[in-house]
Amino acid sequence: MKQVIRIAGLLAAASMVAGCGLFDDKDDELEPMKLTGIDETVKIKRIWSADLGAGAEHLRVALRPTGDGSRIYAAGHAGNVAAFDPASGERIWQTDLGQQLTAGPGVGEGAVAVTSRDGFIILLDASDGSERWRVDVEAESLARPLVKGETVIVQTIDNRLEAFSVFDGRSRWSLQRSAPALTVRGSSSPVAIGKVAFAGFDSGRLVAVDIDTGAVVWDTLLSPPQGRSDLDRLSDIDGELAVVGQDLYASGYNGRLAAIAAESGQVLWSREISSLAGVAADWNNLYSVRDDGEIVALDRRNGAETWRQSSLLRREPTLAVPFGSTVVVGDLEGYIHFFSTLDGEPVARKQLGGKAISADPYVIANRLYIQSDSGDLGVYVIVDERPQRAQPDIADES
Repeated sequence: MKQVIRIAGLLAAASMVAGCGLFDDKDDELEPMKLTGIDETVKIKRIWSADLGAGAEHLRVALRPTGDGSRIYAAGHAGNVAAFDPASGERIWQTDLGQQLTAGPGVGEGAVAVTSRDGFIILLDASDGSERWRVDVEAESLARPLVKGETVIVQTIDNRLEAFSVFDGRSRWSLQRSAPALTVRGSSSPVAIGKVAFAGFDSGRLVAVDIDTGAVVWDTLLSPPQGRSDLDRLSDIDGELAVVGQDLYASGYNGRLAAIAAESGQVLWSREISSLAGVAADWNNLYSVRDDGEIVALDRRNGAETWRQSSLLRREPTLAVPFGSTVVVGDLEGYIHFFSTLDGEPVARKQLGGKAISADPYVIANRLYIQSDSGDLGVYVIVDERPQRAQPDIADES
């Protein structure tokens, strides 16, 4: 019975957070902000696209493309996992796992990991998509698995970190944290620096764990619960964690965005920003999206605000991810928005089908990968329109 109550709470909280996207309220203050025309000053070109099969509309799963430097991997909710050539879009292999997928892929050490709705973590060989093993973790996961060294780490919605051998799926260690009575549906995906993994929990705690042993290196409270009701005390860390060098960046719901020293867990600075989307970073700035859809850029060194962009209020934007001279987000109508990293002004806009984009954009090298909730995958580049300097003809130099 407690599990049923918890699931109902998760769905209720998700509905409250999603707001206008799930209710038929004609009040203008609750409707998604309407898009207006923009002067496109950056040229964006789609170079290829792919269909990953039936989508996962309104389910808020954690399926997002990723890469290993030579291939791009993506998974569809219906069970397809595929590898693509990043330049041409050629589908190198595709595997149908016969399971509805909820998170992944996670990639590393020649392996591709995904999780299923039925509570399985499944590991594939990155070279050909053949299945190595699958293990029942007995809970749904909405966090991309972390593949690091000899270990695959998965975080479940009941606040567990489970580690498995990359070779045979044997359990290596397990870590569990207490969960509050009410949480928002979702989980942050673990990240690693060296041999330490970092994970955020529904209690607002951020934990560093030795990947080999499962020993807790440090445990810090990022977002202390506040208020009297369970709803007021929501403090989930459900969004992306960002890493730059030895610094870790995280944000929580009803809480704050903070810079943390990865070695000690010491909070270097923090700002009162409530975000379920998490944090993305480049060398200069941090980017986050407030719960109302406002995009915020902060100086990475001290957290000073650089700019705000409010044109996507209530449009349920994804995390704002750096891409060249822009930051990019997707929204509930399948639009992809590009803003200048310097001042947050809109510089381009594209649309990937007509369905929502809830998965965060993924950037590797000079390419942007976007996956919609309907299973469409689009790949984009920024076209450099600067005039090229004419090269002298060597044959004419005599």
